[in-house]
Amino acid sequence: MLILRKLTVSLLDRAVVTLLPAVPKPVIRRISSRYIAGSELADARRVVAELNASGKLATVDVLGEEITRVDEAEAITQAYLDVLDAIDEDGLEANVSVKLTGLGLKLDPALARDNLKRIAARGTFVRIDMEDSSTTDATLELYRELVDEGFENLGVVLQAALRRTVDDARALAGANVRLCKGIYIEPPEIAFRDFDEVRASYVRALDVLLDGGCYVGIATHDEWLIEQGLRAVRERGLDPCEYEFQMLLGVRPDLGDRLVEDGDRLRIYVPFGRQWYEYSLRRLQENPKIAGYVAGDLGRSLLRRR
Repeated sequence: MLILRKLTVSLLDRAVVTLLPAVPKPVIRRISSRYIAGSELADARRVVAELNASGKLATVDVLGEEITRVDEAEAITQAYLDVLDAIDEDGLEANVSVKLTGLGLKLDPALARDNLKRIAARGTFVRIDMEDSSTTDATLELYRELVDEGFENLGVVLQAALRRTVDDARALAGANVRLCKGIYIEPPEIAFRDFDEVRASYVRALDVLLDGGCYVGIATHDEWLIEQGLRAVRERGLDPCEYEFQMLLGVRPDLGDRLVEDGDRLRIYVPFGRQWYEYSLRRLQENPKIAGYVAGDLGRSLLRRR
């Protein structure tokens, strides 16, 4: 019965994803308003301030990684510098997350390197997001290069869905690592496809990272994995300042509130930018479960209005 229920939920989630391109753009905007801060920096500042007031931390992401020109990479880099100025000016409890493709990785790795250094030079913590598997080696290599150069305010991301992740975790002893399941559809020879296999990989990687002295951002909306994360940090006697949980803006806020109430640190991923529509479709299409959350939230909202 449980397997059948999981299968039914999965099919419903994917059905929502299939229908997304046919949904009118204003409807997508209304739905995404809970999951994206807005189009402008002012929107992100407001949302982060509200999160801070409720006891939550934030990491800010500028939308628009799908660039094709050097001037677009420059624009995104400048947008991040503006975010860092805003964090300082407003005294926000926040850092930034950057995608190397948005900084020019696929145009010229040297360009992405220079842009990342400009952002990291400000001193605020910078999380280098992990993208699809075509960028994994380049991302880890650039991270290590800059750490070796003395940039101590950098962190990276590992995706439990990739078969290589436990080995990568062993090589990152002492690092600041966000651990997530991974949203990209990858070939089965390099990635787990089975739900339970991804979960098992996540737990193995988490144990390796914690045993290696890493500060881990336990990024998940999966209640079972949250329980495993709590078990892992408690077994090691870690204080709340030695790890954190991370979630997407607007996704499972009930879980996030419970973590904060229990005294755990929670950081919310806050995307903003004018490419909100492209981000919304891509994020929901890449992660059918998130699409299911969205549909469920929308349905409950409509019922409350009746």
